Amino acid sequence: MSATASRRPSYAAALSVPHARRTFAAALLARLSYGVAPLAVMLAVTRATGSYTAAGVVMALFGATVVLLSPYRAALVDRHGPRRTLTPMALLHAGLLCTLAAASWRPGAPAAVLGALAAAAGACAPPLGPTMRVVWARLVGDGPLLHRAYSLDGVAEELLFVTGPLLVGAVIGVTSPAVGVLLGAALMAGGTLAFVTSPAVAVTGTEAGARGASGEGPDRVGRSLPRSLVPPVVVAAGTGLALGAVDLMVVAFAAQRHAGDAAVTWVLAALSAGSAVGGLVNGSVSWRLSERRRLPLLAAALGVTLIGAGAAPDTAVLAVAAACAGLFVAPALTTAYLIAHDCVPAEARTRAGAWVNTAVNAGSSTGAATAGLLVDRLPPGACFALAGCVALAAALAAGCLFSSPRRPFPFPFPSQGARKVSRRRGRP
Repeated sequence: MSATASRRPSYAAALSVPHARRTFAAALLARLSYGVAPLAVMLAVTRATGSYTAAGVVMALFGATVVLLSPYRAALVDRHGPRRTLTPMALLHAGLLCTLAAASWRPGAPAAVLGALAAAAGACAPPLGPTMRVVWARLVGDGPLLHRAYSLDGVAEELLFVTGPLLVGAVIGVTSPAVGVLLGAALMAGGTLAFVTSPAVAVTGTEAGARGASGEGPDRVGRSLPRSLVPPVVVAAGTGLALGAVDLMVVAFAAQRHAGDAAVTWVLAALSAGSAVGGLVNGSVSWRLSERRRLPLLAAALGVTLIGAGAAPDTAVLAVAAACAGLFVAPALTTAYLIAHDCVPAEARTRAGAWVNTAVNAGSSTGAATAGLLVDRLPPGACFALAGCVALAAALAAGCLFSSPRRPFPFPFPSQGARKVSRRRGRP
């Protein structure tokens, strides 16, 4: 990959656009709930039921409804606009989290009740990340500044998932984990209400939805997924799958070398730090290669560095290797979101971003589950190699798909309204 020094506007230029700071801050406040609530729910359910199995099932239900229904919730946002859809979603999601906190406050809560509440809460989780990326496009346009804004968004999201667990740790140090669930609910409700009342959000999605509903302008994307959207979805899934397995593989690596839990936290922190640095650098240069060419290369670089990480002799070297692998994570995901943004019409961009988001989350969950099966049967080095091969396979698939003829895939792409017409054309 080659890049030239950039004369593009700075990150400050993206934030200096009218209403950008207020809107972005509100979105981040609400999205912080996604870094707080899952861990708090898991700890609250574990304490309430006294069963790790029950906690695992509850979290699986919560994660499944968050991930699998995300494109359909995003379709509602595209159709009716953020104000009409995100507000009831967020309030219902927060209300169900509060109910779950109340139910898990004392030991002895039925696991079935907690599971039902968690599944219902996940089903209502608003697609804040995809919506914010659509708002960024509204604020800064489709020029070079959008790349900068997406990179900033990706880095901030990475930091949210570091900050969230730290907040939960601080809360449970002084009170019940159920209070952490209440904190997640408060962040979601307060942040979303601040987000949807921003002037930048007022018109996002509603104009496109109105044109489609009245027949003025292009109809919405039909049930065929555009081929150009498949490569970013594949890379996002491969990236999520590889990274979802890394956490447990690092634990197994440290245990094999008797390094202790502190070493695990340093390695995972290095991975997140590398991703943040990579995201900032990615948005700071003018790339000569197009996004379609960069995406497979970024995924391949992630795969190669993960394979190399497995050969680390100790956790210190593994931390360095993890940081190197992280350099390609945020750039790969940011590029995937940019491609998704460009390959669909304006009235379907929230859905397109949600598909990439869904792929990352579904891949991460699958990777975590698969790693649990592998680490008991294979040495950590082999597990890292397999994770790297997954990223390489995603890169190869994306490269082949970009170079093949563009025909739509018969894959479910949620659409709204009665007319279904095929047409050419980003974590929740």
